Amino acid sequence: MRASILLLYCLLIWCLPAQVLQSLDSNTVNSVAFDVASVKANRSDGQPRSNFPLNAGDMYTPNGGLLSASNFPLVTYIIFAYNLMGNQIQSVVPQLPHWATTDRFDIDARASGNPSKNEMRLMMQSLLANRFKFAIHTESREVPVLALMLAKPGKAGPQLRPHPVNTPCSNTIDTSSKENPPDSLFQSVPGGFPPICNGILGVPPSSPGRSRLGGRNVTILFMADMFSQRVNPGRPMVDETGLSGTFDFLLEFVPDAPETGAERAREAGGSEGPTFAEALRDQLGLKEVARKSVMNMLIVDHIEHPSEN
Repeated sequence: MRASILLLYCLLIWCLPAQVLQSLDSNTVNSVAFDVASVKANRSDGQPRSNFPLNAGDMYTPNGGLLSASNFPLVTYIIFAYNLMGNQIQSVVPQLPHWATTDRFDIDARASGNPSKNEMRLMMQSLLANRFKFAIHTESREVPVLALMLAKPGKAGPQLRPHPVNTPCSNTIDTSSKENPPDSLFQSVPGGFPPICNGILGVPPSSPGRSRLGGRNVTILFMADMFSQRVNPGRPMVDETGLSGTFDFLLEFVPDAPETGAERAREAGGSEGPTFAEALRDQLGLKEVARKSVMNMLIVDHIEHPSEN
């Protein structure tokens, strides 16, 4: 259930990549803070909304230092503040109390000047520490992972292509749209790729019952991280392909049915099509290899339910 809630909010705030912040340790002194901020519980049935995407990406519209977000759970604000992506989110969520993924909050805050998105993240870290007493640090641990590797040495699949150099590739979303997410995210460009670059989005599949993911100008490392969140294979995915640069890709597969899996679902009369692993191999030329790897794991030290303002 908590994974489903998390996926819902990931879809609502859009899964788009960015550089990971240099430090994920909230014990590091952070003097950057909003000038004024308000935190209120939201018990309405309204849709989550914000004046810019609260994601692990570099999507951002300059807004004069205003952050206005409503009806999001605390986990969304943590994801934004610490620039968390798939593998990191998978490690943090089980450590949070139930209310952090279910109770919703409105946050309105303002800073002087016209801060960047990463500066807004740092200010949100200060707000979380002040209002939620949130503290986190990192530890290196050896954990089971799925390593993405080339299925055939030196050869990628037909749906994995190097991103064309000097090709216009917008990562801007129209924040004036009344829809959330905006309709523009569900359009596509020639080749069937998503309209927005630097992210992984759902695109229309060729047959009902299938999932189709696409991305433009993304690294294999980011693909692995986001696959671990969208497909939930039970362990983190890491990049061991040796491929550098950025890529455009499309991946279509039959999602695993609860408890039975895609193959049994097909036998029971469900949609026909490749499993995720089959699509990964045939369409992208990649395979998953189970192994252990040392990763930086996020450890939640403390968190408290806030008193309003």
